[in-house]
Order: sequence, then C-alpha cells, then structure tokens
Amino acid sequence: MIQPEIIFEDNDLIVVNKPSGWLSIPDRFDPSKPNLISFFQKLNKSVLIVHRIDRETSGLIIFAKNEDAHRSLNQQMMDKTAEKYYWALTEGVGSPPIGEINQPIAESMTRSGTMLIANRGKDSLTTYQTIENFKHFTLLEVRIHTGRMHQVRVHLQSIGYPLAVDSIYGRRESIAITDIKTKKLHLPKYQTEAKPMIDRITLHAKKLIISHPVSNEIMTFEAPIHKDFKAVLDQLRKWAS
Repeated sequence: MIQPEIIFEDNDLIVVNKPSGWLSIPDRFDPSKPNLISFFQKLNKSVLIVHRIDRETSGLIIFAKNEDAHRSLNQQMMDKTAEKYYWALTEGVGSPPIGEINQPIAESMTRSGTMLIANRGKDSLTTYQTIENFKHFTLLEVRIHTGRMHQVRVHLQSIGYPLAVDSIYGRRESIAITDIKTKKLHLPKYQTEAKPMIDRITLHAKKLIISHPVSNEIMTFEAPIHKDFKAVLDQLRKWAS
C-alpha cells in the first residue's frame, strides 16, 4: 500500500499527500484500517485535526501541531480564507471553460451516508475551470468555497459531469484502457478483459493555500497526483485528446 507523503512540516503544522484508501481519522468500528492519525502515532508525532478528505480521495490534508495553530487554521477554514483546489477527472465534454455551482447540499433521507441537492440543505459553493478536454472526459480544477460532505462529487453530478469513476454519484466503478482506446486493442489470450487503471474516485486534493498560523506568511502547497491517476491521464493524452 502507498504510504502518506509528508509535504511540509514545522513546529506548528504538518501537510500530507494522502493516498487513496487512507482515512483521515481512525474508523470507529475498525481502528486497524489505514488512517493518518495512526500513521503519525507510529512516527511519534502528535497532531490535531483541521479538516478531512474522503477515504477514496487522494491529496493534501493539513494538521496542526499545537492548540494555537489549530485555532488559527480552524478559523481560516471557517472564514473561507483558506483556499482548497482539487483536480477532478469527469465524464462528459462540453462544459463551460469556467463555471460556478451554487446549490444547497443536504444528507439523503433515504440513502444513508450520501448527499444530494436539496432546498433544505446548507449553502454550498463550488467554482471550476477546465484544464484539459478529452474525447469523452474532462479534467477540471475545482475550488470548494464551503466544506460540505461529498461537495465536489454532488455538485459536478448536478451539472451532468460526474466524476469519471464514482460508484455512488457517477456511472463507472473503474477505468480500463478499453474505455479509452476502443479500437485495435488486443488483449493477451488468457485475459478476457483489461485490468482497471484506476478503481477509485477520480478526485485529488491538488493545492492548498493558507496563512501560516504564527508568521501569517501566505503558504501554497501542491501535491503531485498518484500513479493510478497519472496513468489514466497519460493514456487519455495519448489516445483521446
């Protein structure tokens, strides 16, 4: 399993590039599942939670190392002065180069653990811009201005551009080379179908901008995408651009 990568650390905060499959905090029913808190404990590092990202989502997440830093970073999240950007590979083409989604999000009353657009929901704002267009997919840079559960996934689904892989809000559970290169593809005789290149949601927390909790210096962190996400983009650029 891919291990988390520490992007930055000082006396007040620590920034990690989280692999897909890792929880931000321990699972309350099964604490043995890979999670960042246990990862830090094994490194003898004490951290305080500032925000979370979904288990299947990869990318940047920040933790405080003391109470003062925790208070400052939490306030930045509440005041929306911290900027959080994602890369989202979506299904569909033709979306406006730049767009805004301002729709309230609420928890589903019939499907536990999922969210939907509903008037009873909390105000939620997402903006996006196109990075690359492919034959059947689009790579977007998405900024969330609010921090609702599954916000990017729900908002993109609401405009007809769900994540390319999303078993809850999308149409696929994986992407294989046959989904990209549909002609003149010969699989080995013993192989009946192509193996997935990626089988988790195609969402990566790419960039985070904060003010340092002590110095007030504006700090920008960026996390490289992981091997599975990169493999899909490489093949899309080769065969479907």
